[in-house]
Amino acid sequence: MSFLYLASPYSHADAGEREARYVAALRKTAELMAEGLAVFSPIVHTHHLERITGPQSHDFWLGADMPILERAAKLLVLRIPGWNLSRGIAAEIDFADEHDIPVEFVDL
Repeated sequence: MSFLYLASPYSHADAGEREARYVAALRKTAELMAEGLAVFSPIVHTHHLERITGPQSHDFWLGADMPILERAAKLLVLRIPGWNLSRGIAAEIDFADEHDIPVEFVDL
């Protein structure tokens, strides 16, 4: 059995925008899971962890996420505002391309 990795933008100076991005990822994850798909969303998984760890660097989170992406059947990219400006998503797409992981773009 394999799973889908759902990439979505998160980082933003405004905490309200980060929360909105988290909720969007949460909704899409729930929708996909309701369809019977196994989905890992790093934003859904780590949003609340930051309360414990405090703000962490871009490299910190990618270091935690890439070993999971490496095992995914497919990378899904959630196209919400800011997705195309996200350094994290760009890195995830590059990683997927380098590891022959299919990439698919999805909307809410």
